[in-house]
Amino acid sequence: MKTVKEMSQLSGISVRTLHYYDEIDLLKPSQVAENGYRYYDHEAIERLQEILLFRELEFPLKTIKKIVDSPSYDRKVALTKQIALLEAKKAHLEGVLAHARRLQEGGDTMTFTAYDKSQLQALETEAKERWGDTQAYQTFEAKTDKEAFAQVTDEMLAIMAEFGRLKDLDVVDDKVQAQVKLLQDYISEHFYPCSPEILAGLGKMYATDNRFSQTIDQAGGAGTADFVSRAIERYCL
Repeated sequence: MKTVKEMSQLSGISVRTLHYYDEIDLLKPSQVAENGYRYYDHEAIERLQEILLFRELEFPLKTIKKIVDSPSYDRKVALTKQIALLEAKKAHLEGVLAHARRLQEGGDTMTFTAYDKSQLQALETEAKERWGDTQAYQTFEAKTDKEAFAQVTDEMLAIMAEFGRLKDLDVVDDKVQAQVKLLQDYISEHFYPCSPEILAGLGKMYATDNRFSQTIDQAGGAGTADFVSRAIERYCL
């Protein structure tokens, strides 16, 4: 068992940060003594390793928590993907470093290809979708195949009803876009991490899948499902 100070020294993470991870339930101490001292076992150390790898890949703490807490999370699979991403970042940085050295030696100052992150960003997007969104979204889809959308949550229907009250506005209106953000946050909190990609997919489904469109229109009035779909499309631009 490691004390919080020993964990800090071992990992390079400040004691204050470890306390914060405890507060947000990202990394709980394995044991808290009567005097309030925190202690961490081997499993907690492994979890911190996972957290720090995701942080190196610039994942938000909220997303990391949802990923590592997911019942479908596979540590070995995640590590393999993390290594692939880190190798891609390394290759990108090595390219930038080599370019900087060429500039130092009087190389072509009109060449900027070394800064192109498109391939790295595509890989990061794919990884984030696979870890944080896709599997959870498929789980939700499986659930809604068995249950009518109206039975999922009364609160979701209330959100749709509010869209119905707003549908005379343009989808670019701040009130409409704020309602889309409310919907996205609600899905993330209650179902699965709702990335812009997942949200865009849901928007299309709301307009084309009768299981959703009929229920949404019942909640907000005729045309609400199409309005929500268009509002989401605008939000995700």
